[in-house]
Amino acid sequence: MTLATFRTFCIGCLLSVSTFTNAQITAGSEQQTATTDTATVTIQQVVTPEPTWLIDPKTVEPRLGALQKEIPLTYNTVTHQFVEYFAYRKPSFTKTMLERKGVFFPLYEKYLKKYGLPDELKYLSLIESGLNPKVISRAGAGGLWQFMPKTAKLDFGLKMDEYIDERFDPEKATEAACKYMRQLYNIFGDWHLVLAAYNTGPGNVRRAIRKCNGGQTFWSIYNCLPRETRAYVPQYIGILYMMHHADSHDIYAENIETAIPHDTIVLNTYIDLDKFATLSNINLEEIQKLNPQILTHILPARTRNFQLKLPKSEMAFFRENRQSILDSATKIPSTLIEKVMQTPGVVLASNKNEDTTNTFQQTLASIPNETRTVFTREIVEDDMEDVVINKKPKKTTYVVKKKDNLHQIAEHFDVDVYDIKHWNHLANTTIQPGQKLIIFKESAVSTTVKYARSNQKEKENVSKGKVRFHNVQDGDTLWNISQRYGGISIDKLKKLNGIKNNVVKAGMKLRVS
Repeated sequence: MTLATFRTFCIGCLLSVSTFTNAQITAGSEQQTATTDTATVTIQQVVTPEPTWLIDPKTVEPRLGALQKEIPLTYNTVTHQFVEYFAYRKPSFTKTMLERKGVFFPLYEKYLKKYGLPDELKYLSLIESGLNPKVISRAGAGGLWQFMPKTAKLDFGLKMDEYIDERFDPEKATEAACKYMRQLYNIFGDWHLVLAAYNTGPGNVRRAIRKCNGGQTFWSIYNCLPRETRAYVPQYIGILYMMHHADSHDIYAENIETAIPHDTIVLNTYIDLDKFATLSNINLEEIQKLNPQILTHILPARTRNFQLKLPKSEMAFFRENRQSILDSATKIPSTLIEKVMQTPGVVLASNKNEDTTNTFQQTLASIPNETRTVFTREIVEDDMEDVVINKKPKKTTYVVKKKDNLHQIAEHFDVDVYDIKHWNHLANTTIQPGQKLIIFKESAVSTTVKYARSNQKEKENVSKGKVRFHNVQDGDTLWNISQRYGGISIDKLKKLNGIKNNVVKAGMKLRVS
């Protein structure tokens, strides 16, 4: 049997892995003796057969032991299933994390050290957000560290309004996450419980402890935790293992990302980022990537001490023309001034010596959303335990047809090209008619994978020119704009641009694909 055939057989065995929860954590004895008033009865317990693993447990367990530092890396059949999920079912996710970690890990390491936290906590963000800084969950948690709005604003002072959401600011969100994890450790004194509490809240962990008769470890209260939280610690252990041993499972980074070197300017005024980028000869997408906390294409007049990051490599022209660029980009358009003047109850100062700044600070924020372009954010679900343990993938054999290509096949089955290559041991994307390809189609996709894929698909769409914008002209309506761009629905136009009603104004920039 060839190596490729053997490995294909092994991957097929993935479908035969049985579901384990309670038995995976605590093994019972094979026999029990029960004594009654009349006789002694021997009760023969059913012994659950060992699952067929794709990775030898004798390989994983000692490796986890060698990786363990301050946070325990418990090995059992639950954690093993998560290792195999990231190694065989979703190798593309592992590859993506290997490619993105260089952007964020130096930042994480800086703040973990500042707050005296274990360095290995940096891997937590991988399962929180897939290292996608602008993702938001169905429940409303956002950013690299998935803060809920109330926790972000009230507990950690992160700013959130129509223009700025600091949950998406990698630096401020990371520092807030470190403060939160330090607080949780002061409460529980156990890193596994800290991880569980980060996911579900300290109140739910305390309730699980009470429900499970005062258990003081994650595994002793495992069955009393919410389902998504039961998956959290083994998921963390699984991805930490893969970040260190991906190459042992033939997973390698292909397009390594690095942090963009940047300079910072401080803003205390209104600014139009589109105009600023054009006048400065700076790529707008680079500005957006460096400042993911900015939700719109403008910052209001009330802006104070905002640190706008700009790519260092594109700063030369701006430095030479700084004043003229800022004078133009920070000038409030007459259309906005008219809007403010038409706002009931607003009276602008007429005396030249009278400062109108406060008026604009108070009123520009009240301008309706249709005058702004809001960046869209992917909404996904939480389902990790169900996906990994309970819902097995469906194995399909696809016969390549004439004119097929790997990208079309991947899109048809809603899987990643890299995964198909990995499952079929393909060195590149070349395929031939009649060739048989193994496809593992998941019955559901985990939250973490969706987070990572949403960011990747957006990048691919931009690079392929699939993302287009329309500059609204006088007389434009949502209906005629929708017809101009292939009949895109009005509802989709509104969703793409954060518009709540049907009004559009000249000068707006709408995303149309």
